[in-house]
Amino acid sequence: RFFLPGSIDGSIQEVNVSPCPTQPCLLHKGTTYSINVTFASKIESQGSKARVYGEMLHVDVPFPIPEPDGCKSGIQCPIQKGHSYSYLNKLPVKSEYPSIKLIVKWELVDDQDQMLFCWKIPVQITS
Repeated sequence: RFFLPGSIDGSIQEVNVSPCPTQPCLLHKGTTYSINVTFASKIESQGSKARVYGEMLHVDVPFPIPEPDGCKSGIQCPIQKGHSYSYLNKLPVKSEYPSIKLIVKWELVDDQDQMLFCWKIPVQITS
């Protein structure tokens, strides 16, 4: 529902950013947003790690999140091939962030740095 076409590796079933009733998502500074991704894994892995970026002018700026460990974010590890998982996390929008439009890119990688999923969403950071 909330991802750009062509930005997924085929295993994502649903992405929910809440609250985000319209796109681009209006992200208010000082607010934390909930992320919920349902995906089926194509690979097996002991662990998983999230990498979040803000895409601005074709540059990826790392976006710090409080819990990068996917195994502490609703995923039962080890991850098994063909199983479905529900990934839950938080996206805090800090008050010192600039008020700009950008694309948030969220990746989850396995132990070998292979992509478990990747999705993008257009956002507008606002006061």
